[in-house]
Amino acid sequence: MIRSANPEGLPVSHAPPPLSRRAAFGRAFEAATGVVATVVLASACRLSPYHFAGGGLPPNIRTIAVLPFDNQTPIPELQTLLFDSMRTGLSQRLNLRDASETKADAIVRGAIVKYDADVPIGYSADPRQATQARRQLQLVVDVAIIDQSSGRTIFERKGLTVKADYSERAENQGRTQAVQQVVTDIIEGAQSQW
Repeated sequence: MIRSANPEGLPVSHAPPPLSRRAAFGRAFEAATGVVATVVLASACRLSPYHFAGGGLPPNIRTIAVLPFDNQTPIPELQTLLFDSMRTGLSQRLNLRDASETKADAIVRGAIVKYDADVPIGYSADPRQATQARRQLQLVVDVAIIDQSSGRTIFERKGLTVKADYSERAENQGRTQAVQQVVTDIIEGAQSQW
């Protein structure tokens, strides 16, 4: 409560007006509803037979083995780049441990189907204007993640296609960007299955 003086020097109270019975009941009802909703949701989460483990994969998947993808392109280093990125990405982002093929709960296998580079996407039509050309590459893979205990396919995508833009003479940067996008798409796809 704030008090101030009026012109006669008498204290004046600036307290908010009291709530009507209806408004008081409304506020109490809102508070009670919030508490009940919180309790119901917390109970439902504890009692639910469904839950997420391992970043969205079935709970029995704790280890994973990434097999080198078949490389059907003329770029030999693409296989190693994808293999290393897949191992690191799946382990870190799905909270899985790396394991050998015989001991892993799940395996990842696939093929690098297509690699198309050096597609011009931006340049200057004016020869007097020095503009750095932009290029694009396209990477296409087939991938499957298989639960080894049941033999069931957890995630599969044929013809997963990503594109990456890069500056002229910087194809390696575009390739790295495309590979990382493939890994991200695979992880997001695997998580969306559960």
